[in-house]
Amino acid sequence: MSRDKTCTKILLVAVFATAFTGASHAQNHAPNPYDTIDDWAKLPPGRVWGATSAIYPANNGKNIWIAERCGTNLCVGSDLDPVMLFDTDGNVLKSFGSGKITWPHGIFVDADDNVWIADAVGYAPVPEGVGHTVMKFSPNGELLMTLGKEGVAGDDDDEFNKPSDVLVAPNGDIFVADGHDAGGNNRIVKFDNDGNYLMQWGETGGDHGQFRDPHALAMDSQGRLFVGDRANSRLQIFTQDGEHIATWTQFGRPSGLFIDANDILYSADSESNARRNTAGSEVSASEARGMGL
Repeated sequence: MSRDKTCTKILLVAVFATAFTGASHAQNHAPNPYDTIDDWAKLPPGRVWGATSAIYPANNGKNIWIAERCGTNLCVGSDLDPVMLFDTDGNVLKSFGSGKITWPHGIFVDADDNVWIADAVGYAPVPEGVGHTVMKFSPNGELLMTLGKEGVAGDDDDEFNKPSDVLVAPNGDIFVADGHDAGGNNRIVKFDNDGNYLMQWGETGGDHGQFRDPHALAMDSQGRLFVGDRANSRLQIFTQDGEHIATWTQFGRPSGLFIDANDILYSADSESNARRNTAGSEVSASEARGMGL
């Protein structure tokens, strides 16, 4: 998704997947051709795109949820709905979230079509009392649950510091990647389906089970939890109880993850370049890489 405020581009990626061999440093050099559709998403008249980091398919396999930052890079003071549902032709079917979401970062749609948003606070000066939560909305925008304390940055069982992503497992357990900065909380927090704290793991560092900016979450059909450990330029894979399984370094600096019904992993690398993480610089900010799990 482009951040160009005058148009939105959707990349249709034809993935040539390779079988996973178990080699943590194996490169996936399969070609990923794509087509670009200009002006696909049709925003209401007068509205433009802001920063857009949250996108997730609806369960019907046709529509897609997108959360953008109210035409700029922050929703504080805006009366726009940051969360929108688009049909396959790019028409807005519904929207919600005005006045409730500060800086939408991560998004997840659970089995009951509820939409989860990880709300961080961004980098620009932000008024106190907002952000640092994970919110669960009904498909029609009713707020059903809030994890964390709005406007309170912390590292306790019931507080986050710029949560980056959220994922709901098939059994209803909730996983939160906390938080957005490489020097922040650097942990994964697990809750039950009622939002009760269960456990957490992780700390700042580069060893197994440590993180620098856990930026994205995904789960495969085996129930393995994939964490995009962005500033460490790797993916880490865990059991749902935090046991480290593997580390993969062939996906650059992962900012977004998605695993489809065929267990194909897509990783969006938004930061690799000739200056930072040159090993992953062949993947541009607008491309996704696919790999069979």
